Amino acid sequence: MARIDVPMPQMGESIAEGTVSKWLKQVGDAVARDEPLLEISTDKVDAEIPAPAAGTLAEIVVGEGKTVEVGTVLAYIETEKGAAAKPEAKAPAPPTAEAPKPEAPKGEPKVAPPPAAAAQPPAPARPVREAAPVEAARPAARPAVVAARAEPEPRGDGRTETAEERLRRRSTPLVRRIAAEHGVDLTEIEGTGYAGRVTKQDILSYLEQRARAPVVPARAAAPAAAPVEGVILADHFWEIFHGQVRHPEFPARPADRLEPMDRIRRLTADHMVRAKRVAPHVHSFIEVDFTQIDRIRQKNRSKWEQQGVKVSYTAFVAWAAAQTLLEFPRVNATISGESVLFRGEINVGIAVDLDPGLIVPVVRNADELNVVGIAKRINDLAQRARERKLKPEEIQGATFSITNPGVLGTLVGMPIIPEGTAAILGTGAIEKKPVVMELDGTDVIAIRKRALFSLGYDHRLVDGADAARFLARLKHVLEGFPEDGI
Repeated sequence: MARIDVPMPQMGESIAEGTVSKWLKQVGDAVARDEPLLEISTDKVDAEIPAPAAGTLAEIVVGEGKTVEVGTVLAYIETEKGAAAKPEAKAPAPPTAEAPKPEAPKGEPKVAPPPAAAAQPPAPARPVREAAPVEAARPAARPAVVAARAEPEPRGDGRTETAEERLRRRSTPLVRRIAAEHGVDLTEIEGTGYAGRVTKQDILSYLEQRARAPVVPARAAAPAAAPVEGVILADHFWEIFHGQVRHPEFPARPADRLEPMDRIRRLTADHMVRAKRVAPHVHSFIEVDFTQIDRIRQKNRSKWEQQGVKVSYTAFVAWAAAQTLLEFPRVNATISGESVLFRGEINVGIAVDLDPGLIVPVVRNADELNVVGIAKRINDLAQRARERKLKPEEIQGATFSITNPGVLGTLVGMPIIPEGTAAILGTGAIEKKPVVMELDGTDVIAIRKRALFSLGYDHRLVDGADAARFLARLKHVLEGFPEDGI
């Protein structure tokens, strides 16, 4: 019988690792191709992983609760293909066994390759480094890969590989971004990941050690920086400020119960702390009259039900916010270093309560949809979020967010701005209130449906006056919604 590897899949460009949440099959169970085999959790999304082939689950390598890198073999499936499949399964073995050869006499690689490979003699360990992730993840291949890191890395055309090219092979986009933010040369870090890659934990540990050092080392990634004391102190402060989140621990009393946080709660805690560390939060408030929108919803409810669509107040708010963001691009932007990054799309994140937990799927290009279109998108995303069926890309790329604690009766909230954005809108409970209005020059008291809105914004980019103008325009768009504008 042939053995098929089940690797940790790549669930998104910036995702470097995943956690095995639950095995849906046990050793000895029969599995069909594409049948759900296990559940995993990543920084972005939870997902079920299907079996890559039909057969029997022969071995579970990574147990539940363990976090491993992308490409790591999680289990093995024995197929019933018979002897025909065995040569294919064993084919990668020779490169693995021969990989340590570069540690033998240095001149040997120039003679050993066949004539067809003579044009590329300087990189004997390269076949191992570029092997498929499934095979390279086997323990036998790791020593050869690590040993090869010390060797020169010329290219096939004879030119020495650039630092950027080496970094792209030794790290994930997330690690490269952290390195760029802190001015770190990744070639200085000994990676513990697959193929010698520098993992997220590797670079965070490196930054922590560097922050504790009495003298800040010179940074190869920024040779142009002058050794000005203020700049060094600022960089040193930022390394501590933006590093790995450490939550304080407290002693448990006899009546207490201590439970570990699940992955969603742990990630939410870390993200919220980082967001509050970086962005100076300011909140502004305004009251919005929903009486006109309530009439529109009552008038069109039966028509929408026939179409199978439920158009909530949140759909109106998301539509109005997207239209208002067109007029206020700064609220749809973010701070990037010492520059302002104006986003080219309006992607509205809608917070969904998972009870417990929270996730923010994204309605992309919301400014191009009408209210019914946004309602359909929100309903679909919310349903699949609660079923844990969202794709990684569906919770990435938000440029503005909306959270609605009002559905649970909260009058107003002061939400935290998600990382990489400049603002978040919080909507409160929509309630009937007595309001003083002017009618034909006379003040009258009327019953109106109203709600409080809060806008949390990054004061590095959005000033109080900007927020006030944004909220005033949003109020005008919602209260003036035309009855035939659906």
